[in-house]
Amino acid sequence: MRIPDLIRGLDRPFVSVELLPPRRETEQSGFLAAVEKMKAMKPLFAAVTCGAGGSGSVGTLQTSRNLAEGHGLTVMPHITCVHSRQETLADQLDAIRTCGIRNVLAVRGDFPAGMDSGPRGLMHASDLVARIAALAPDLAVGVAAYPDGHPESRSIREDIGFLKFKLDEGASFGVTQLFFDNRRYFDMLDRLAAVGCDKPVIPSVLPIRSLGQIKRVMELCDAPVPGNILSGIESAHAKGGDEAVREYGISLAATQISSLLENGAPGVHLYPFNRAEMCVEVMRRAGLTA
Repeated sequence: MRIPDLIRGLDRPFVSVELLPPRRETEQSGFLAAVEKMKAMKPLFAAVTCGAGGSGSVGTLQTSRNLAEGHGLTVMPHITCVHSRQETLADQLDAIRTCGIRNVLAVRGDFPAGMDSGPRGLMHASDLVARIAALAPDLAVGVAAYPDGHPESRSIREDIGFLKFKLDEGASFGVTQLFFDNRRYFDMLDRLAAVGCDKPVIPSVLPIRSLGQIKRVMELCDAPVPGNILSGIESAHAKGGDEAVREYGISLAATQISSLLENGAPGVHLYPFNRAEMCVEVMRRAGLTA
């Protein structure tokens, strides 16, 4: 079922999760065990990233099919400009639809060094959105949103313009990059509304589990971490190592989620990095699971 339709049919907040395709066969059993634990949260959908470890869209499709057909999950595979070719995009979309999947997330992806566009001119996520909308109008297309602004945007105002353009090109909802200041998310919604866009945008939350993890996130995602949170992480680590950071991260994520939902967010999208226990505990503390 299409994610926007699922959201409209709900009378309660929802949770969704982001999953990474296993990089090798030996990781498959652990991945599926984590999926089974996360199903206890009754996720509205599971997003599947494009090619952990370089496996590209093939690993994404195989994992998405397994989750949809073998585990009964509503699935949203990522499609990227980096991994997609215009001349084979129709076949790629047909393969997705054959699995019964009706949702995709269209993102640019990170181009390799020396490459400034995807194959055959798929340079921007908006290019990909427009092609998917033309080739497969029955699919619901999601796009990335950036409450703190995309690192390549010159201003928040410009970034909102780019987001609205992607939504106008055929996307029906957005999923944010991770963020830590809820005011940024609600400001983004207000700015979208001011330019006439009311399509749903789902906020993403990262439960922090270690000092090393948050440092990698800061390097890879350009996600600004407020000084008080970074100080809290470092203080927890100094007192009790990564176990104390994990407890701090659970409390922080549960508080962030509760605030988002209390102020009108339709649900939350979690980044468990294929680790279930922490996310299950976060949702329990946020009052969304037993």
